[in-house]
Amino acid sequence: MKQAFRRASVGGLTVVALSLSVLATTLALLTAPLASATAAADVDRAFKAFWEARTPQDAAKVVPDIVASSVTFDEALKRLQDGRPYSPGVPKGVIRSSYRANGREFFYAVNVPESYDPARRYQVRFQLHGGVSRESNGPRGDGTIGLLAGAEQIYVIPYGWTDAPWWGAAQIENFRTILDRVKRTYNVDENRVVVAGVSDGGTGVYYVAMRDTTPYSSFLPLNGFIMVLDTVNAGDLFPNNLLNKPFFIVNGGQDPLYPTTVVSPYVEHLKMNGVEVVYQPQPNGAHNTAWWPRVKDSFEAFVRSHARKPVPDTLTWESRGTPEDNRAHWLIIDKLAPRGRNDALLEDLNQVGRSQTLFDRRRPSGRVDLTRAGNLVKANSRGVAEFTLLLSPEVFDFSKPVRVETNGRLAFEGLVERSVATLATWAARDNDRTMLFGAELHVVVR
Repeated sequence: MKQAFRRASVGGLTVVALSLSVLATTLALLTAPLASATAAADVDRAFKAFWEARTPQDAAKVVPDIVASSVTFDEALKRLQDGRPYSPGVPKGVIRSSYRANGREFFYAVNVPESYDPARRYQVRFQLHGGVSRESNGPRGDGTIGLLAGAEQIYVIPYGWTDAPWWGAAQIENFRTILDRVKRTYNVDENRVVVAGVSDGGTGVYYVAMRDTTPYSSFLPLNGFIMVLDTVNAGDLFPNNLLNKPFFIVNGGQDPLYPTTVVSPYVEHLKMNGVEVVYQPQPNGAHNTAWWPRVKDSFEAFVRSHARKPVPDTLTWESRGTPEDNRAHWLIIDKLAPRGRNDALLEDLNQVGRSQTLFDRRRPSGRVDLTRAGNLVKANSRGVAEFTLLLSPEVFDFSKPVRVETNGRLAFEGLVERSVATLATWAARDNDRTMLFGAELHVVVR
């Protein structure tokens, strides 16, 4: 009887174990859809908060929630490429606004077509006014683009003044802030954002192009002159940075300030050294834009035909190593180094002939020239100790090794892991559906 009881007990336990196993499997099957729905709700909630953030700083605060939602990299990438939902119920016409930063108020106006359709991506033109040295801080005129209107698009009219001219770090940051604000409300074509300007505004266009190329597709200086920047204490400037984007330039032959006889040799110098330039001098033009009706169509055709490449295969960038100017698209210059014997010999647009330079250099700078073919990046550098590459999942194959050569030496070779945190962090900073980065690769120059 004792032995039979033991067997019965064993058999009884087996039955109980089998029953518990079946119960666990059944519960798992029943709760799996609930868990999946909860996870999906967490992802939806995190991205909703991300899209509703009003600033890059607020968006960055949501990044940990996106990571914690356990969203996959591929799903996060798709959501960021799709972008935020845009409402049709937004202000249209002339919107005058301002914000405060670093103890100053920055005024600006945005002109939005009355026919604005949130399902369509809109070209954006920043239009910089002239006469900044004569202006006090405050809005100008009626806030409209006025006679310089062209194709249907969103116009941004920032304001510069004596203490915040176009050629300074404050305006670089101002443009970044305004563009981010516009993109959070209106459906902007990130690859067709241009900077144009007249007179001082035209001169300011050159400055922006040498300091902050990343957000813009092309630059259009009208009645401006690059060499004015040498007389207004604009700081160390790097004409080589103009190679990254195309230019549409207009100057007048009868302009008493910047006539074509003075300006044209400098434009030709840029063209001869690789800058993509469409130059339309106006022989009878004075220091005004009476020629605009004749130029408007070619101006807008130029903008349409020169979309930005968000992750270009080639880049050249020189920087003082400051946050104002240390980045060009997927390249960040992190740390400068003394000039050394291993530096590459790089031609420089700042040099005119054997002895003349466009701009004097008072502080150290560093430069990196990049080319990418597949997962191979070749970098030639001068005066740079370290830089970071931002790797886009749209141009790099993360299943294969990435190889980086600096000045002919191997600096890195290996697999690079994709990261949702990196993807979301840069999406928060750039607010750009077309320029997304799945990994950072820090490179020490050998």
